[in-house]
Amino acid sequence: MAVPDFQTLMLPLMRIVEDGAEHLLSDAIERLAIQFNLSEEDRKELLPSGRQAKLDNRVGWSLTHLRKAVLLESTGRGKFRITGRGKTLLKSNPQIINMKTLMQYPEFIEFRKKEEDTKHNDIKDEVNTGQTLEEVLESSYQTLRKILAQELLDRVKKVTPRFFERLVVDLLVNMGYGGSRRDAGAAIGQSGDGGIDGIIKEDRLGLDAVFIQAKRWENTVGRPVVQAFAGSLEGQRARKGILITTSTFSQEARDYVNRIEKKIVLIDGEQLAQYMIDYCTGITDVATYTIKKIDADYFDNEL
Repeated sequence: MAVPDFQTLMLPLMRIVEDGAEHLLSDAIERLAIQFNLSEEDRKELLPSGRQAKLDNRVGWSLTHLRKAVLLESTGRGKFRITGRGKTLLKSNPQIINMKTLMQYPEFIEFRKKEEDTKHNDIKDEVNTGQTLEEVLESSYQTLRKILAQELLDRVKKVTPRFFERLVVDLLVNMGYGGSRRDAGAAIGQSGDGGIDGIIKEDRLGLDAVFIQAKRWENTVGRPVVQAFAGSLEGQRARKGILITTSTFSQEARDYVNRIEKKIVLIDGEQLAQYMIDYCTGITDVATYTIKKIDADYFDNEL
């Protein structure tokens, strides 16, 4: 079963704490996971950022909204309990608790009004799709990233072979390979021997070498090409290689590198674009947004 949206989790979360006792958020998450028959894979599903489990994020947002409506209250770091208002609501035996339900409380209306004053469509999306604000933000980020990656790859496919060679150097140096930019530049494009386009240091000390082949192709790169590159490595007594293309690799090519002794990394056009974004190669920052939250430890010191 997929992880329920944060509104679906509201009533079950309220039922967990209706005994009036103090509860741990971590315990509530575990009980909700069991109640909704979530698999281990469901529990480990992460937000697009990869920094938090989707279940934890959605339960946290459910708690936040219920607190804003004064149905629940915090009692310490990661601890909460039901309020008198919350008990009254549960006594009416509601079939569902969602954003519409919470709009009957003035504190929640004021909370929503402050959010809507930001004039972000993301607020509406939160209500209509069941996504938390963080999920809406990350989804938008991933969409922008996909668009950028496609535009980047289209641009790379149009550059000259010499510029593509330089791009590969810049990317590998930004990733920590090749020592200095000058060393890497001297190593790439100098070999041309047996299908090898260049040799680059694996680290700044040059303890090992990585052999490179770069193909600015449109067609799929098949196993014969990869096998020929592996043969070139054998001729150089090399153990490691990187084969980069602006197109794609066939499944047979990928299966082949998984079976051989030598370590060959295949980087297709899509992955190349992602690496260029991650390591700021050929792109520039437009804006940076930092998401912040309350430092509970700071306020706990008051006690």
